[in-house]
Amino acid sequence: MEKTGGSRKKGLKRKSAAEEPQEAAVGEDGATESGGQAPKASAFPPGFSISEIKNKQRRHLMFTRWKQQQRKEKLAAKKKLKKEREALGDKAPPKPIPKTIDNQRVYDETTVDPNDEEVAYDEATDEFASYFNRQTSPKILITTSDRPHGRTVRLCEQLSTVIPNSHVYYRRGLALKRIIPQCISRDFTDLIVINEDRKTPNGLILSHLPNGPTAHFKMSSVRLRKEIKRRGKDPTEHVPEIILNNFTTRLGHSVGRMFASLFPHNPQFIGRQVATFHNQRDYIFFRFHRYIFKSEKKVGIQELGPRFTLKLRSLQKGTFDSKYGEYEWVHKPREMDTSRRKFHL
Repeated sequence: MEKTGGSRKKGLKRKSAAEEPQEAAVGEDGATESGGQAPKASAFPPGFSISEIKNKQRRHLMFTRWKQQQRKEKLAAKKKLKKEREALGDKAPPKPIPKTIDNQRVYDETTVDPNDEEVAYDEATDEFASYFNRQTSPKILITTSDRPHGRTVRLCEQLSTVIPNSHVYYRRGLALKRIIPQCISRDFTDLIVINEDRKTPNGLILSHLPNGPTAHFKMSSVRLRKEIKRRGKDPTEHVPEIILNNFTTRLGHSVGRMFASLFPHNPQFIGRQVATFHNQRDYIFFRFHRYIFKSEKKVGIQELGPRFTLKLRSLQKGTFDSKYGEYEWVHKPREMDTSRRKFHL
């Protein structure tokens, strides 16, 4: 019996010894169980490492305090810098340009110079020269993969309202190699094929007729008109303006000229409609807007839809030929995506 009493006393001593550090920690924080005082932020020594704290709750508490301290120091530095700039006035130094992936882009040797004679010669002799010389007017055929579902069909119908002089036809089991000669005989200048997977559009093939080239894009982030919040009224039949942004390399220049050749030469500015192809980090964002003049200096925009994002997978010479086609460029992720600051368009 004496042994059991002694063991109980030892257990109580161990329990009280285990509780002592917790009480001491609470005392250091300046908070009591009943008081409910907020813990004060303490300054951390230079060599302090939160990861060395073994207690999970204590480590989380110290990490929260450290984040609060960092936030306060950052805010104080911003306020101090703002006061200094206001005191200096016009003599204040210019604001530093923040570093982003876009402005830290690795230089590409194929970047297009508008004054380059070689680029001008290539543009005058490529497949789109007849369009830019206003010898031909675009006529577009829009089709889908076999047995399309409702979402893909609605996307085709909405694209036909964005691109003037475009016609939607269903595949009915025909192969693209049989469709292309029929398009050429009926004076179509471009063929757009929208593919789908699991009832969702996931790919776009754009083929310029009659001599190519053909581009294959991955499609993502598709939003139809009904899915866009605060959208404007349905677009009118006016010919829209087109904006091609940030296509700087030779490859990007070719892709941009493909998109430009889909729209007629003379936009009708009275419609105030704009189709935008914006390239950012090799992703091409398509948007369709209507701009509204609120005053002489302010302009508002309404998105009309649809919207989607494209990623170039390959560029092929000539019309579509999956077996014997000659490819100008193919995206190879393991070889080309080694650096986050390297872009191709």
